[in-house]
Amino acid sequence: MSLLNRRHLLAASLAALFALPAQAFTGPELYSGEKALYQAASKEGIVVSFDTGPEWANWKSLFKEFKQRYPEVELTYNDLGSAATVVALDKTRRRPQADTAYYFAQSAVDAVAKDVVAPFKPVNFDKVSPVMREASGKWFGVHSLNVAFLVNKKLVKNVPQGWADLLKPEYKNSVVYLDPRSTGQGQVAVLAAAFGNGGSMDKPLAGTDYMGRLHKAGNVLRVEGTTPYAKFLKGEIPIWIGYENDGLKAKYMDGMKDSIAVVIPKEGSAAAPYGMSLVKNAPNPNAGKLWLNFVMSSKGQALFAEGFVRPAVAGVALPAAVQAKMPAAPQVQPVDVIRAQKHKAAIDAAWTRAALSK
Repeated sequence: MSLLNRRHLLAASLAALFALPAQAFTGPELYSGEKALYQAASKEGIVVSFDTGPEWANWKSLFKEFKQRYPEVELTYNDLGSAATVVALDKTRRRPQADTAYYFAQSAVDAVAKDVVAPFKPVNFDKVSPVMREASGKWFGVHSLNVAFLVNKKLVKNVPQGWADLLKPEYKNSVVYLDPRSTGQGQVAVLAAAFGNGGSMDKPLAGTDYMGRLHKAGNVLRVEGTTPYAKFLKGEIPIWIGYENDGLKAKYMDGMKDSIAVVIPKEGSAAAPYGMSLVKNAPNPNAGKLWLNFVMSSKGQALFAEGFVRPAVAGVALPAAVQAKMPAAPQVQPVDVIRAQKHKAAIDAAWTRAALSK
């Protein structure tokens, strides 16, 4: 064989070698077909994940574990916000830039209405509550945030355990919560009050009635327009009706330690669902599916819990240290965002009458 032919053969061999699909991870699969999907995704080489800011809900740990498990697939993200994500998907519908989208579930419903997301049922789809998923898989819950009382024990002598406790005179000028007319957290807080006071998704005004009584008792310090996390850390808020994960973050990460109590009201509370979707006509659909499956796998769901948010997949086994920080809360009900949207105008009007009328 001539030197020229040998060079051609070597070049062809190298080309064939580098054309081979990336070797999948070693060890057992997280789900059937994972290795085959990884090899298909590695040919695309990247997944673009909209609105998964790394400091929220422990996304940074999911990014790290995904990259370690699938080294041939790059992961890039932005942090737009839920409503802005839907706007971005709509504006780029002819040439989509994203492969997946993450948002508060109400925005997921909006994305379905605008026809910018595709049906895809990830691993463990059937283990998610029906009110936390669209039937064909156009969106599905990945985690939820529970409404809780975040109590600064330096300012509050007796920690309230339920909605009835908050009405006691000892909590005068102590309670802060977000405006339900303009914030998702505020609306979920009203629904949580409904669930704890004889109401339901179909009887949400039990929550506005309760908030009215709380105001009439003089126990509301103020209603906020944006999340008052920094004010809470500074000791400016005795009791915040907020999200459990903010309280646990303040307790274990931001220095409040045992000076804060995080209490899910005993009579009942609400869980705000957050979901994801595969983008319609995504540029990297296999990589998008690989990412969504990882998020919904037992591994991904446990990583959410380490960031103090509740997994959407029922029955996920959590480490003992995580369970100790987030014990079971059977009194919590997930919010049905479709029904919540139907009631929003009535809730806004009723709350305005009950909470702001003199």
